[in-house]
Amino acid sequence: MSALEKAARDAVEAADNTELTRQIAAILAAQQLLNQQQPQPAPAPRQEFDAKKWVVIGGVVVSVGMVGALFAVAIAIGATCATACLLILRGMWREAQKGR
Repeated sequence: MSALEKAARDAVEAADNTELTRQIAAILAAQQLLNQQQPQPAPAPRQEFDAKKWVVIGGVVVSVGMVGALFAVAIAIGATCATACLLILRGMWREAQKGR
């Protein structure tokens, strides 16, 4: 390969690189223009503190907790009564069996 061919090939590569650089610069300039033209979004307004909402939520939580506790007490009383009833009936059954 002669020096002339090598110089020609380098010149073509340089021309391609220059064109590519121009295209990149044009794309970047277009993006900057688009960014300048687009309005910046306004920040969302902050919601005010709503005490009524939290009072309602607290009331519901307390009510549900009290109903749950009352239900647990009712189950405990029922279980105690059933146990006592079964013990009494067992004692009566044994007494009836002894009397035969």
